[in-house]
Amino acid sequence: MTNPTAAMLVIGDEILSGRTRDSNLNHLAKELTLRGIDLCEARVVADDHDAIVGAVRALSAAHDHLFTSGGIGPTHDDITAPAVAAAFGLEAGVRDDARAILAAHYEARGVELNAARLRMARIPEGATLIDNPVSAAPGFSLENVHVMAGVPRIFEAMLAGLLPRIPGGKPVLSQSLRIERGEGDVAEALSTLAAAHPGLAIGSYPFTENGVSGTNIVVRGADGAEVEAALVELSAQFPA
Repeated sequence: MTNPTAAMLVIGDEILSGRTRDSNLNHLAKELTLRGIDLCEARVVADDHDAIVGAVRALSAAHDHLFTSGGIGPTHDDITAPAVAAAFGLEAGVRDDARAILAAHYEARGVELNAARLRMARIPEGATLIDNPVSAAPGFSLENVHVMAGVPRIFEAMLAGLLPRIPGGKPVLSQSLRIERGEGDVAEALSTLAAAHPGLAIGSYPFTENGVSGTNIVVRGADGAEVEAALVELSAQFPA
């Protein structure tokens, strides 16, 4: 049985302009790896309705899960909810359950639930809410698309509540080996190793530290015994 697959869609002009550095993709990748869900693809799109709709349709059709971040706030450029709804031929209106969450949150703080804040209650009918323990405004899951905030600490909190609802597979295990040889020196051995272990992912990453150059080899796979065996085979060819 193969692991479920996933993609991520990062939404926001601020990411593409360089004003904001995205960290949500890195966090999602680590969490999915622990859950045995293979993150296979990631895209970044602008705050553009048609671009979001197209990306959601393509990525949700290609993978078991699609996770999005960004564009569910109170401002005019927060258009993720209606765009995701449109990708499935639906509309996103202010829903009573989401409104109630926001009303309770702002009432407790003596803040008005104005029209702008109410935009964060736009949820497609049939979607399941994703809890937001940081700032209350919920995300949602629609079909296999999971829509969350872009602010990292909110995204991380929402993801922590969401992931237990999603079936995973076999966690991917990883081990590394430092070889003080260049990539050109180890390339042939890595090709042979990869052919002998088609179920493993083998990567090479060159480094230079304190005047010493070499290659870090990372071996990843669901079978811990095979990962260990591959590292043993490789280390025998390049003893320290």
